[in-house]
Amino acid sequence: MRVLATATAALLALSTLVTPAHAAATPMYRYEIINRANSWLTANNGTRVPYDQNRTWTDGYRQDCSGYASMAAKLDKPGPNTVELNTATWTSPISMSELKRGDLVIDAIGDGNNRHAVIFDRWTDTSKTRYFAYEQRGDWGTDYRSRTYGLEPYSDYKARRLNNVIDK
Repeated sequence: MRVLATATAALLALSTLVTPAHAAATPMYRYEIINRANSWLTANNGTRVPYDQNRTWTDGYRQDCSGYASMAAKLDKPGPNTVELNTATWTSPISMSELKRGDLVIDAIGDGNNRHAVIFDRWTDTSKTRYFAYEQRGDWGTDYRSRTYGLEPYSDYKARRLNNVIDK
């Protein structure tokens, strides 16, 4: 009996070492990510969701940029922070030229006031010098606008592909 209890305790301890600290992200089509990102533009009684690093919206996601990206991709609530989104747990690095709808562009350098993540939608034209992106930004909230993050030389912004994206 003592051997069985010891073996059970050992297996339980071992399982905590290999069990992920988060649930597997729901597989998402690119159009679903974009539709979910678009939903926060009017989720606040017809207006944008306000920005707040310390609060969650009614759907359980943080009202900051990484919480917003997590909501769009249906990642764990309240959402990994910007530094965590930039890891292999959630995303994989790609080149800026490989960006597709629903990919992320992330600056994970600095403190919580300097880091940022946006959701890529599409290039503004064939020159690929600007793109449209969804973002949750301070003093504004949810936005959709033209950006150049990651396209400037020596930019800290890097393109990342969500691990749960279905590439269709």
